Amino acid sequence: MKHDDMDNLHLYHALEKALRMEYRFCTDDGQLLKNSIVEAALSLQPELIKILLANKELSSCFFADVEGVKVFDKVKFQRFVMNKQFLPDSYTSYKNKIGLTTDDGRFLSDSREVVLAWPYKDCILEGGQTKEDAKRDEVFWNETLAPDEINRLTEPKALSGFRRYDSEGEHEVGQLLPTDNLIIKGNNLLVLYSLRKRISGMVKMIYIDPPYYFKKTTATDTFKYNSNFHLSTWLTFMKDRLAIAKTLLCKGGTIWISISDDGMHYLKMVGDSIFGKECFVGTVPRRTRSGKSDVPFNFSQDFDWLLVYTNVGEDVDVIGRSMERKYFETDDYPGRPWRLADLTSQQPASKRPNSYFTMVDPKTGIEYPASEKRTWAVTKETFGYYYNKGYIVFPHDYEFLNITKPYSRKFKDEDETGKLSSVISDFQMQDFLKALLYDCKNEKGNNEIDDLFGRDDFDYAKPEELVKSIISVTTQEGDIVMDFFSGSGTTAAVAHKMNRQYIGIEQMDYINTLDVPRLQKVINGEQGGISKSVGWQGGGSFVYCELAKANQQFADEIDAANDKQALTGIWKKMQETGFLSYKTDIKAINASMTEFEQLTVDDQKRFLIECLDKNLLYIPYSDMDSSDYQMSENDKNLTKKFYKKEA
Repeated sequence: MKHDDMDNLHLYHALEKALRMEYRFCTDDGQLLKNSIVEAALSLQPELIKILLANKELSSCFFADVEGVKVFDKVKFQRFVMNKQFLPDSYTSYKNKIGLTTDDGRFLSDSREVVLAWPYKDCILEGGQTKEDAKRDEVFWNETLAPDEINRLTEPKALSGFRRYDSEGEHEVGQLLPTDNLIIKGNNLLVLYSLRKRISGMVKMIYIDPPYYFKKTTATDTFKYNSNFHLSTWLTFMKDRLAIAKTLLCKGGTIWISISDDGMHYLKMVGDSIFGKECFVGTVPRRTRSGKSDVPFNFSQDFDWLLVYTNVGEDVDVIGRSMERKYFETDDYPGRPWRLADLTSQQPASKRPNSYFTMVDPKTGIEYPASEKRTWAVTKETFGYYYNKGYIVFPHDYEFLNITKPYSRKFKDEDETGKLSSVISDFQMQDFLKALLYDCKNEKGNNEIDDLFGRDDFDYAKPEELVKSIISVTTQEGDIVMDFFSGSGTTAAVAHKMNRQYIGIEQMDYINTLDVPRLQKVINGEQGGISKSVGWQGGGSFVYCELAKANQQFADEIDAANDKQALTGIWKKMQETGFLSYKTDIKAINASMTEFEQLTVDDQKRFLIECLDKNLLYIPYSDMDSSDYQMSENDKNLTKKFYKKEA
């Protein structure tokens, strides 16, 4: 131990002994109360000052002599007391004993390096999030990495587990095309850095529904894990991802961020700093529910928001570009392509009694009653006129249509004459905002997931209509759409139905029980969500792949372990790989296994995570040919194609 460390240790013991003389600074069983001690220092309580002045050593350390007057350095005292070397817990004592230090022998807590916190869902953060912060059962791990280590951490990663899905099922991937739709499993920050090598400056629209920041715990978070962040932690979490996402947008591309009322204004400042105030497009409200009565201040907050940014100046019309609609060509209307549109009105029967009638198909005699809450857009008197003009389509008119109620027919030539193919401000205010205020409530998204899989599979998914509204006013067919908080796969499903190329990223395992099966259903022509309104009939394909795991496999095993025996076995396997942090002293740890076994299961997990080299959670692209990783030749070849390299 170095001389400075010995002096500090002596001071720790002297301070501990002195503080035990005052009852208010310790519990009945003699445990010192750090918070009470710090509060006493910050408020300059006489009892604490007297104790410190009475000890020559402590007085010399924490007081400065200013013209014969002793001045208490409360900042230095606070740092000293809050250092975990003072009154360490069993975990810290063990960690310090076996040495997890930097090259110069300093403890990690004393390091001036950049803090990289790895909570359960990997993310680069300043500061950390504790188990108590999250109020959940997961163990959270924080540690320190130097800047050059962070740079290596974000280098492109190798990929594995490639498979293609189309109408004929699941297949091996032989050729990877630039136009392939992609679903990628892995840490979204690291996937975004990897994608920069493939699609930098190519994405037309990004929509994300990230973890919301809440002032207090809430059950209505759309994030399935790790929600209710501390504010600084959450803002850093978001900042890192938005910064790299910005580099993927093409010129004139947009990013749409769903956000709660609690976090909106904080995130707006972060967004301004990344994209620039001049690139802020606007804030759009979305109604999430009908009003509630049992709410604070008797005010029901029934909205969340969309923050919208771009990367060009306000003279560029990033919203309001031409919309490509899917038109049908049929023999009964030669030379006049047409599309389907909704034939109902927002108005109830009480306000439109003439539109509340049973519509009868003249060809089949089948009846279609109106909804009392949403009547027909035509009246009983005008039905014949519009039908004879060809403006009404019934389910049995065409075999290729998969509809269950009458729809309106819109002809392409009339769309163009009426300039409806160009989205203008009036359209935005009426149609776009109407959809967000009336047709995009959480209940609708919940019901869509319920119809597909069952309500317990995912909570508070966004409705397809929301994503459709955004895609419609920002992209054309073939444009790339991205969602790096894919969740239940809503963005990918909607983009697929609207003939956009898409990339979805999700780390949680439900990517294989929700996202992939959902897209398979889309390919097979499922008729939920927006399918009928866009005339979706099925088809297309997508490619699934994963970040190739190295140490992340150990991290997953550590998280899943339930007892100390399992963790001891994992530690033995970790030593065999050699992929441990340079700070890890294997001999010291093995010599202290008796003390390691005395730690709690959570502390053992936290310790083993710290022993892993975080740069090797996933296999680096540049090192994938190494025999250490045992990647298959097929995965290596496809990874090279992913990065546009020759196999």
